[in-house]
Amino acid sequence: MFEKHILKFALLAPVLIGLHAPSHAESLVVDLADTVPAVEQVKEGLFPEEACEELRKNGFKCMGFKPAVRFSIPNAHFQLGSAELPAELKKQLDVFAQVLSNRPSDSPPIVVTGHADASGDASLNQVLSSERAKAVKTYLTQKGVSPSLLRVEGKGADKLADVNNPFAPANRRVEISRQ
Repeated sequence: MFEKHILKFALLAPVLIGLHAPSHAESLVVDLADTVPAVEQVKEGLFPEEACEELRKNGFKCMGFKPAVRFSIPNAHFQLGSAELPAELKKQLDVFAQVLSNRPSDSPPIVVTGHADASGDASLNQVLSSERAKAVKTYLTQKGVSPSLLRVEGKGADKLADVNNPFAPANRRVEISRQ
């Protein structure tokens, strides 16, 4: 029994460091690339404070936790000028839907941020990035996530993932994070 608690603590320890949560703009970015994340990875990334609750339930003291992360999903690149969700992105989003579909209504809001590369007009890129975020929200709500849990925003080409190549496909992406 004691070994079980020690093992659980060892698995959760990397999540539990005494930091204050940074603002959305400063949050740690986890680049998923082409990986489909595990449910626990998404849950602990978006809701790290729940690891503290788990420790407390098991009689341990929690001294703090890592801030929530921002998941960047660039591998499933959107086609140029398109907000259609690629099949690879849908596989990744299915995991997010699994985590988010059971969240209580008072959960912290989740932000879906769309991005574009630098090709095209800045105002069109802004609209396109917003449409990408809306497409993700629509997909997640079709999978059972409450629409009130999700906020969408578009950044256009303002926050490039690959600043050395503003036209790179990696810049056509979405990010999912806590507000």
